[in-house]
Amino acid sequence: MKSKIISKYIINLFFVLFVFTVHAQKKEQDTVKLKEPYGLRVGVDIFQPVYGLFDKNINAYEIVADFRLNKKFWIAAEAGYSDTFHEVDFFKFSSQGSYYKIGADYNVYKNKPGMQNMITGGLRYGIGFFSQTLEEYTVNADYFLPVQTVDTPQTFDNLSAHWIELVGGLKVEVLHNLYLGMTVSGKRMIYSKEPENFKNLFVPGFNRVYVNDFGFGFTYTISYFLPFYKK
Repeated sequence: MKSKIISKYIINLFFVLFVFTVHAQKKEQDTVKLKEPYGLRVGVDIFQPVYGLFDKNINAYEIVADFRLNKKFWIAAEAGYSDTFHEVDFFKFSSQGSYYKIGADYNVYKNKPGMQNMITGGLRYGIGFFSQTLEEYTVNADYFLPVQTVDTPQTFDNLSAHWIELVGGLKVEVLHNLYLGMTVSGKRMIYSKEPENFKNLFVPGFNRVYVNDFGFGFTYTISYFLPFYKK
């Protein structure tokens, strides 16, 4: 419940900042043709560490980066690590590993001169390398037999997964070259190496694997833009 309240608060804050920033920047009048900056923007996802403060079963972080190719397109990449514990139906398991994503974003927002805000749509290809430990599971083979709990951990190493993501989001320049951002993504698993008789229900970078191998994700980021040149 606390995490939902935090999510709603941060989303509302982003929209307020975006509207305020756009309104303030529209007041600026510039009769000179401006050169726009090109460079690298790097940052971190701040949602996962904050969420981990309220849920001790989650320890995760993510680094984000994008590079401007032209007026509308940016190359984008993310990398992170996740160590989580889950309890689903009749078993408990943990998942640990790293992941990497590469793709591109298209900025659909038409900026006024001097503005660098973004409303984007994009695509990612993701790959994760991880291990899973089946911590405990319950066997209920027959209605008339007592329930049996097996609590001997079993670890499965060298697992991997590949997926694609459709990503939408926004970035707001709140200070010079400093951005706050938010993204939401829909994911589809295309390949997953799984243990025998145990499905990968959580994959680092993909998050929870739902029916038909679909998943969802969101991030709140803070990043800094490093301008290399202007044109």
